[in-house]
Amino acid sequence: MDKILINGGNRLSGTIEISGAKNAALPVLFSSILTGKVNTISNVPGLADIKTTVKLLEHIGCRVNWNGNTMVIDSSTINSHEASYDLVRTMRASCLMMGPLLSRFGEAKVSLPGGCAIGARPINLHLKAFEEMGAEITIEHGYVHAKAKKLCGAKIYFDTVTVTGTENVMMAAVMAEGETILENAAMEPEIVNLANALNSAGAKIEGAGDSIIKISGVKELKDIKEAIIPDRVETGTYLVAGAITNGELTITKCNPHDLEIVLSKLKEMGAEIKIGANEISIKAATHLKSVKITTTPHPGFPTDMQAQFMVPASLAKGTSVFNETVFENRFMHVAELIRMGAEISIDGHTAIVTGERPFSGASVMATDLRASASLVLAGLVADGTTEINRIYHLDRGYEKMEEKLKNVGADIKRVKAS
Repeated sequence: MDKILINGGNRLSGTIEISGAKNAALPVLFSSILTGKVNTISNVPGLADIKTTVKLLEHIGCRVNWNGNTMVIDSSTINSHEASYDLVRTMRASCLMMGPLLSRFGEAKVSLPGGCAIGARPINLHLKAFEEMGAEITIEHGYVHAKAKKLCGAKIYFDTVTVTGTENVMMAAVMAEGETILENAAMEPEIVNLANALNSAGAKIEGAGDSIIKISGVKELKDIKEAIIPDRVETGTYLVAGAITNGELTITKCNPHDLEIVLSKLKEMGAEIKIGANEISIKAATHLKSVKITTTPHPGFPTDMQAQFMVPASLAKGTSVFNETVFENRFMHVAELIRMGAEISIDGHTAIVTGERPFSGASVMATDLRASASLVLAGLVADGTTEINRIYHLDRGYEKMEEKLKNVGADIKRVKAS
């Protein structure tokens, strides 16, 4: 198993190019199941979760050719509707197979999903929606088994905003009979990317990016041709790196519009930001200021950036407050940051960060994907050497992170754990 070693204190300067977004790529890749054609997806990041997705697609019979950042998926050869636990257990997004398989074949049998241990994240909202569309759902031996002779359009209200639920039901609805309306739908840019991919194949989806989405069912789809959007969380993570390392970084091939609240909070903390059409430049603040952050679904502050912002908050003057409203167990990185010198107290869903606490290098353990990123950021500014273990979490969501940081001046390397 690999680990990352960082000698902190280097000033970062230069350009970092952003990869395609994992959270956009996964549903788009799974949507290829619907078409029964040869689909072409570009700007696909080379991540562990993407490799798991390829294995899942091949497991049900797809032919996949992945060359560079372009993936060609032939879904005409699918011969199975079942996704086993061995493949699903590491990645919660595997549940996104259910909607496409159920829509195209009338049946899907998928193991209950795994992924980061940041909260329960149940899929009951997905299953309730499938039932409203006419599916019969049974759960036994750890598997969800969904069957339907033909899905029918329905008016579906999500009790809570769910990104994967919105995506799953959207994919199920594109070939259902009649019209489906999703209310209280997720509004993330990744939802828009999926809708664009499906519409490129002849689907009729309106309103993606708003809280109400209308889907008019079609009899069949053409092949999908779509590019994956830039990763807004990767972008935000490297912007934080620039803000804390006395650095000047330019982040390219990104979409500034998707990061408005993150950019606002960085400015509030004292960073200097310049925005171009598809790039963002950041100059570190002379003195970081404290901040108050409440995570909410898009367009609010993303829960996936909460852990990273605790690093500048620990360095800033004053006290910062983080309210986590999306996941009930997303402060697992706090204990590891405390090991490195942070002063953070937790009261329920609120974390209070006392600033002006410099980090010192330590041996720490990554607990989930974004926690891993926060530990890398802390290591960049820590006194001495930081050793980050269990970095397989990091590989699920950041492509070539060590290489990208090394190219802008970080003293960082990946080594084999003894």
